[in-house]
Amino acid sequence: MQIGRKIYYDKETGSVLADTGERSGDVVETTWEQDFNSYKALTERVEETVGVIDLEYGENAQDFAECNGYRVDVKTGKLKFSFPDPNEKPDEPQKPQYIEPLSIQVAAMKSENTLLKAQVKAQSERSDFIEDVISELATQLYK
Repeated sequence: MQIGRKIYYDKETGSVLADTGERSGDVVETTWEQDFNSYKALTERVEETVGVIDLEYGENAQDFAECNGYRVDVKTGKLKFSFPDPNEKPDEPQKPQYIEPLSIQVAAMKSENTLLKAQVKAQSERSDFIEDVISELATQLYK
């Protein structure tokens, strides 16, 4: 069995309080109550102040592997990730900037790229057609 991670977060700030991690093999899914009794960060909280995001097994795996932090956007209830800036020196502290998961951004860019390719192809075909018309008109004019 494969069980996705659960992200427990502060509903007010979006700060992550606990991450159950992904599990596979001979495992059993835990309940809200079990998690609240198991994780110290949750036992210290009033339940009404805590939100949870249930992720599928493997969901955002690459984002979690490459990020240097994550939190929850309290307005949307969606995860936001912070990634290291490759242009910064690794020994210098970086202020995290939380953005949508890169996997979602890549999917959106692929979709946009497909649309742009179709538009370029249509414009190219139109340009070819116009060139053919001009060539035909020039041929008829200079006969």
